[in-house]
Amino acid sequence: MGEEREIPKGTEPEGATSEQDAARKVREMFTRIAPRYDLLNHLLSGQMDKRWRARTARELQPILGRADAVVLDLCCGTGDLALALARGAKARIIGADFSHTMLVRAREKSAGGVTFFEADALRLPFADGSFDLVTTAFGFRNLANYEEGLREIWRVLKPGGTLAILEFTEPAPGVMGDLYRFYCWKVLPVIGGLISGDAKAYRYLPKSVERFFRPEEFVEKMRGMGYGEVRYVLMMMGTVAVHIGRKRT
Repeated sequence: MGEEREIPKGTEPEGATSEQDAARKVREMFTRIAPRYDLLNHLLSGQMDKRWRARTARELQPILGRADAVVLDLCCGTGDLALALARGAKARIIGADFSHTMLVRAREKSAGGVTFFEADALRLPFADGSFDLVTTAFGFRNLANYEEGLREIWRVLKPGGTLAILEFTEPAPGVMGDLYRFYCWKVLPVIGGLISGDAKAYRYLPKSVERFFRPEEFVEKMRGMGYGEVRYVLMMMGTVAVHIGRKRT
């Protein structure tokens, strides 16, 4: 895996002094960028974000195709993954996020097809063993405490239930990795800042990806928390990964 590095405990937005402060800053950031969030996601990824979510949904089709399955999309934002999961699915899909302004847009887009709740991912208002599948796309990285997030997901999963986390990841060193880092550090913050009016939020994004787990680190973390059958699928030349595991029975 290369040289040893410090394993992150949770996200650390600039100036955060505690986990509570980190969570507050993340909520405030998403509140500010919500009006242009979807536009920038599609623009900055060249529309590839839609393909990443569709690929994730295909990986989970055996569960989504069950009429008795209940699915929670955590840190759902404006609902893009929840809606991708719901397309053609027989399962019941629920979305949850702690940003009210993001949920307003999610509800507008869903037209009632998905139920959305305002909830903190570290303190979910759901009973133990409620879900057959818990997913999250590009949101887990923003949690103030990753272990607590994995524990809370474990709590609400049914025995044998599946966890799937779609996240950005740092690619390996080389030409593609260098191009990726140049784009994320030099280009993305400029475009994101100009369109959203919040350059700080789009400087946070590459910093949060850089300090987050590498895929092999994250699946080891999942195993250490008790998840089994853990694997990851790389996409977009190693810049995006979906990490999948099951709650052991």
